[in-house]
Amino acid sequence: MPFGERLISLGKTTVNTTDSKYVEKKQYLSRHSHELVVAQRESEERLAREFNDDWYRSAKEEWPKFVHFLTSQCGIKFHGRVLEIGAGGAWFSAELSKLPNVVELITTDYSPKLLREQAPKVFKLLNANGAKITRMPADFYALGFPANYFDYVVCSSVLHRTANMVSALREVKRVLKPGGRLVAIREPVWPLVQLRSRAKARAQLVAAGVADPFYSLADYREFFLQAGLKLETRSVNVSRGFKYYVNQLVNGLTHARYAFVSTKTSKS
Repeated sequence: MPFGERLISLGKTTVNTTDSKYVEKKQYLSRHSHELVVAQRESEERLAREFNDDWYRSAKEEWPKFVHFLTSQCGIKFHGRVLEIGAGGAWFSAELSKLPNVVELITTDYSPKLLREQAPKVFKLLNANGAKITRMPADFYALGFPANYFDYVVCSSVLHRTANMVSALREVKRVLKPGGRLVAIREPVWPLVQLRSRAKARAQLVAAGVADPFYSLADYREFFLQAGLKLETRSVNVSRGFKYYVNQLVNGLTHARYAFVSTKTSKS
């Protein structure tokens, strides 16, 4: 029996028009998190939708290109049971649900509200195979799933937001099967050429006491190493025509776009 079905017996479940399941959980935040984190998460997503007209266009037209890139250019063969962490509107889960070898998707986020209200709209927008998807609140520091359970863990623009990336990565490693893979996309990476505008923005964040969410590739490799994972980076280029060749030349210099892939090599 899929794990999502076993979870249904533990909580109140509702079915929306996309046939994805929602599992209510009351106690799921770890010692690393608190209710303010949930409120901040919901506020960020609300502002993104209300004040950025490109949000739904990106969800429909731009971001799904990453999945095609991962499968066609990186040779990643998503299959079996997949967990998404920090899903928000869950466009990543929506796209992965269409892949024939993906059997089950557990879609998680800090915010129950985003999973209940926004994710179903995105599933409908993207024609997701909702029958494969179970939505449930979860904290990526303490996921509450068995060890060695998932074939893939995926996330989009999540890792750099963690207060303790090493702890989050260790928890991801725990729930992955041996040979299972973490695939992280849309993580901001500092390029080699530090433009003055970026340096100024970074200084303003530090002066305001805000944790700097931008890391170099060396920083990410160190975080993964401390978590017992080896980081593989794949240069991401989803452009076409002349822009494709320009991006190939300057990626890592004036901007840096990568997919992060890590394979669990043991049971521990």
